[in-house]
Amino acid sequence: MAASAESAASFRADAVHSGLFSATGVPILHGEKWRFKTKGPVASSPVISNGIVYVGSYDRYLYAINESDGKQLWAFKTQGRITSSPAVHAGRVFFASYDGNLYALDARTGEQLWKFAFQGEHRFTAPHLHGSVPAAEFMPDPFDFFLSSPTIVEETLYVGSGDGYVYALNVESGTLRWKFKTGNVVHATPTVDNGTVYIGSWDSYFYALDAKTGEQRWRFKTGEDPDIYNQVGIQSSAVLSAGLVVFGCRDANVYALNAATGEKAWSFANDGSWVISTPVAKDGMLYFATSDSGLLHAVDLRTGVPRYSLSFNRWPMFSSPAIAGHFLYIGSHSGALIAIDLDQHAVAWTFHIPDSQRKAAAISNSKGEVDYRKVFDGVFYDDMVVGVWRMIGVGAVLSSPAIDRDAVYFGSADGNVYALQ
Repeated sequence: MAASAESAASFRADAVHSGLFSATGVPILHGEKWRFKTKGPVASSPVISNGIVYVGSYDRYLYAINESDGKQLWAFKTQGRITSSPAVHAGRVFFASYDGNLYALDARTGEQLWKFAFQGEHRFTAPHLHGSVPAAEFMPDPFDFFLSSPTIVEETLYVGSGDGYVYALNVESGTLRWKFKTGNVVHATPTVDNGTVYIGSWDSYFYALDAKTGEQRWRFKTGEDPDIYNQVGIQSSAVLSAGLVVFGCRDANVYALNAATGEKAWSFANDGSWVISTPVAKDGMLYFATSDSGLLHAVDLRTGVPRYSLSFNRWPMFSSPAIAGHFLYIGSHSGALIAIDLDQHAVAWTFHIPDSQRKAAAISNSKGEVDYRKVFDGVFYDDMVVGVWRMIGVGAVLSSPAIDRDAVYFGSADGNVYALQ
C-alpha cells in the first residue's frame, strides 16, 4: 500500500514504512562500494535523498554522506546519541536525539532551522527488569536502542518520545499541532495513512489516532508482564498492507489488526521471543524477524498461516527487513547483513562486518549459536548491561538497510556506515 499523500523519504522508505524499495538492489554481492567511519555505534537507519545518505551515530552527530563515494558533506552535532532515523522533506532533514530534541536542518548545508524540545527523553524503565537484581530498583532497559523516527505527511511531522507522548508538529516551523499522551515510553515510529496515525507504546497499547486532531480512534491491548517486565511493550513500528496494520511486540507476538477498526485479524506467537523488527509485506506474504530465537518467518499476510522460516543460529535480529525485487535484506546481531532470495526461500549471500566472525565465535557454542552463558556473567543489573555491550561489540547490525539503485546501505555497531554493491 502506498501512502495516501505525498510523504518524505524516511525510515523504511515511506510514511507507511513499507520497506519496499523500487531499486535493483544487490542480488549478487560484489563487495563494498565504500564505508564511512563515525566515532560510535550506528543504530540509526540510513535515509537516501538526492544523492545524499543521511544517518545518525552514537557519537551524537547526524551525517550527510555523498552517496557516490562515501565522502562526508557535513556533520551536525547534538548533545545525545542519535538512534532515530532521519526523514528528508522539501530540502530539510529531520531527526530526534537522546538530548530530548527534534531537529530540523537544511539538507544541503546542515544548518539548524529549528528544534522542538520534548518533555525529557529516556529509555523504558522498570523494577526487576528481565529478572535482574536489585529487584526493587528501577532499571533503564539496555535493549531499548532506538528512538522514534519522524514521519511526514501533508506538511505535518509525527513522532513519538520517551516522555510518553505522540507529537504532531508543523513541518515548516516546528510549532505544536497536537500531542497525545500514552502511558509510557513511545520509541516506535508512527505509521501514517488515510488520515490516521498508527503507533505502539511501552504501555502495552497500540493506538490509532486522528492525524488532524490527535483524537484516539481506537486502541488495542497487548500482553503484560508485571513481574519482570520482559514480555511487555511495543518497540516495533507497524506496516500497513491489504487493509491490515501489522506490528511486532515484546509479548512475543506479531499482531495483524483491521486498520479501520482495530479488530484483531490474527496473531502469531513466537515462543517467548520478542519481535522488535518491523515486518515487511509483499505479494500476499508477510516477513518478520525475531529476537533471541533468531528466525525469519514468512507467513500468509491475510491469515498469519506460516509458510516457511529460516534460522540464523539464535542470533537476534532487531534490524527491520527491506525488499528490492525478489530479495530481502536484513541485519543480524552476529555482525552480518544477509540477503535472502524470496523465490528460493534461501540465503543468497552474507556480508560479515570485519572481524565479526572471530568476535562472534568467542560467545558462541560449537554449533555457532550465541551462548548466553558466555554473554551474561550474572543476574545483577550491571551484568546485563555489560552483556548487552559484549554482544553488540561483535559488530551487530541494528540499523535497517536502505536500498537505492544497485547498492544497499546500513550502519553497524562497529561505528561504520557500509555501502554494498
